[in-house]
Amino acid sequence: MTSDTLIQLALYILFLPLLGFLVLIFFGKRLPRHGDWLGTGILGVTLIFSLIILFVKLFSYPAETFISQFTWIDLGNVPFIGPISIELGIMLDNLSVIMLVVVALVSFLVHLFSIGYMQGDVRYSRYFAYLGIFSFSMYGIVVTHNFLMMYIFWELVGLSSYLLIGHWYEKKSASNAAMKAFIVNRIGDAGMFIGIMILFVTFSTFTFEKIFDSLAIGMIPFGSEAWLTAAGILIFCGAIGKSAQFPLHVWLPDAMEGPTPVSALIHAATMVAAGVFLIARTFAIMTGDALMVITYIGVITAVIGAIIAITQYDIKKVLAYSTISQLGYMVMALGTGAFTAGFFHLVTHASFKAGLFLGSGSVIHAMHHALHKKNDHHTDPQDIRNMGGLKKKMPITYLTFLIFTLAISGVPFTSGFLSKDEILAGTLGFAGVTGHYLVPLLAFLVAGMTAFYMFRLLILTFHGEHADKSRESDIHESPAVMTIPLIVFASLSIWIFYSFNPFGAASGWFYSVMERPLSVVPAAVQPVAADVFKEAVHDAHTFAMILSILIAGLGILFAFAVYHYRKIDADNLSKATGPLYSLSYNKLYFDEMYDKSAIRGTLGLAKISAWFDNTIIDGIVNGSATLTRLWSNFSGRFDNVVIDGFVNLSAYFTGFIGLLLRKFQTGKVQTYIVFVIFSIIIFFFIFRSW
Repeated sequence: MTSDTLIQLALYILFLPLLGFLVLIFFGKRLPRHGDWLGTGILGVTLIFSLIILFVKLFSYPAETFISQFTWIDLGNVPFIGPISIELGIMLDNLSVIMLVVVALVSFLVHLFSIGYMQGDVRYSRYFAYLGIFSFSMYGIVVTHNFLMMYIFWELVGLSSYLLIGHWYEKKSASNAAMKAFIVNRIGDAGMFIGIMILFVTFSTFTFEKIFDSLAIGMIPFGSEAWLTAAGILIFCGAIGKSAQFPLHVWLPDAMEGPTPVSALIHAATMVAAGVFLIARTFAIMTGDALMVITYIGVITAVIGAIIAITQYDIKKVLAYSTISQLGYMVMALGTGAFTAGFFHLVTHASFKAGLFLGSGSVIHAMHHALHKKNDHHTDPQDIRNMGGLKKKMPITYLTFLIFTLAISGVPFTSGFLSKDEILAGTLGFAGVTGHYLVPLLAFLVAGMTAFYMFRLLILTFHGEHADKSRESDIHESPAVMTIPLIVFASLSIWIFYSFNPFGAASGWFYSVMERPLSVVPAAVQPVAADVFKEAVHDAHTFAMILSILIAGLGILFAFAVYHYRKIDADNLSKATGPLYSLSYNKLYFDEMYDKSAIRGTLGLAKISAWFDNTIIDGIVNGSATLTRLWSNFSGRFDNVVIDGFVNLSAYFTGFIGLLLRKFQTGKVQTYIVFVIFSIIIFFFIFRSW
């Protein structure tokens, strides 16, 4: 199969979901079953094409990059800038083809799961249409070869996320969550746009390859290394928004107001992973200072997410904060230079976190059904305190959920163990080279916290006795259309798909095709040299593996001691920790802080602006209007009275004279002779008197 064929398949993958969106949005309600088969079928086709591209690319052309492009806009030689042309194109390298499969697989299985979960929804066809436009947008981010198209698709992902989060817009909480996600993401996207423009002004192109080549020969923005660092950090701002990194992480938990399959698609495996993919795609231009910022943003995010997840009771909120924490892990890994480990964790996390969200959806679906049969509209079907004992009622959901929990906890023989082990080894190698030992310390701490809160969730949901025995008989396993995706994701959470060695990811196929990109920034500001870093990671691997297993085991053991065997009373533990528990339960008061600062500040500024506009600006405008009106009235009266009065008087006088003179114009000669004689007599008397 040639490179042209692979590019052609990539174009099909890109545009088929867009076609499905157009058909469903205009004709979905007229199609059989409202077109769910169309959207799901299209994603199935794109998954097949993605797998073909993956196998052909990795096994036949592992070291090559395929690019197909055309010039969209050619401005020629612009004065003071130089030649400017904007190209559009497709790029297929190992990074993009792996990401294609991740997006296609999760999207297809979410489509399939949604057929059962969303059945009977009032906007069923529109829901599948929005899934299609989201998939189109994500595919665009993955396969584009330039910053401009990436930014366009980046914004389309934001739009489709807004539409899907707010799918049940009649709920105030859902519409507010959609707006919050949209606005918070715009903050990060503004920084990303500025960073892209710094690069465009410098290199007169948006194309990745041309920018990398220019940097490789020593050309940097405005001749300053600081500007290159700034450009890298500003582009990273886009990832801070999309991947819910501190301090823009607050939108992700609220986004759980959307349908649960949407949570799996957008907020577990694909949209939030776009930020991590962005860092990986632009890794070669990141300076050492930029990577250090990325590292610590990732560490802070991982810690914050884990701390908050420990005390939450909403099953989806626990998974939401877990997602924030795991994304922080990926970002931290990329920042430390563990490029392959960070991207590998993106791939493994996609399976087990999407599975966790779909598993929670299966539980919520069963709980909602049972509560509906009891006509109970007050019990929250997402609160894990209302669950318990579901293991025997939902065996497939439980078994798959257990596998996902083991994977995210980093237990051996799971995919999560392989990727987490490499990340932790990377942090130790990073600390050994740079001296930043706080990074691995917090990374290992988060690993233990993750194991604890995930098994807390598993135990409270599935173990023990059900909270209300009267509704237990009404709880049943979900239909096959919902459990099949769970089984697929659970299978992909086993180590064998990534490495034949369950304790060594580096010996698997993933590491053979994914190497850390060489930095193209000037030598003075390069991150840790690849060979030095690789040696440090290799030396730390065994220690990191043993320590991570011990810490994960302690976290799991503590969760069972508190929530399963009840050796430690959870209520007493929460009271003993006092303010710390309150901080965690109230999400570290981030929303309250933002409400009192950014939100109220913005509203206050809006009120001041409104007052200034109404009082000063409108005062000037209205005052000018009043003066103009007064002047117009004066001018009108002057015109009517004085000017028109003089004109009319002249006209009346002239008319009066005309009337008088008309009496003398008889047309008779005799009369004129009399007037002449009379005039002569008058003149005679006048001159005689002189």
